Amino acid sequence: MGERVCRRDDLEVGELRVMSIRGRDVAVARGAENQYYAVRNVCPHQGAPLGRGYMTGTFLPSAVGEYRYGREGEILRCPWHRWEFDIATGRSMHDPQGCRVATYTLRVEGEYVEVAD
Repeated sequence: MGERVCRRDDLEVGELRVMSIRGRDVAVARGAENQYYAVRNVCPHQGAPLGRGYMTGTFLPSAVGEYRYGREGEILRCPWHRWEFDIATGRSMHDPQGCRVATYTLRVEGEYVEVAD
């Protein structure tokens, strides 16, 4: 059994909340299909609290003059400068190889969300 983070129903789909995991503040989100994600609550850009950001989608690569929006509910947007991070991997959308935020793997065990060991 891993460290309990919250109850399954503490978060609505698309909701983001700051919680504590192993003594650190993390932004915990509930995605579609009852997936739970956690990232460190500090934006690597200038230290903004990511838990005050919001879950959204982003514009996808497309042809010139075409704007395609997708990945709704998979992107965490920083509240200060709108930097975007993939909530599952912590990787920055603008520089996925060079910039990321720490992630924690969560799992659902019964009625609780726990840190996967």
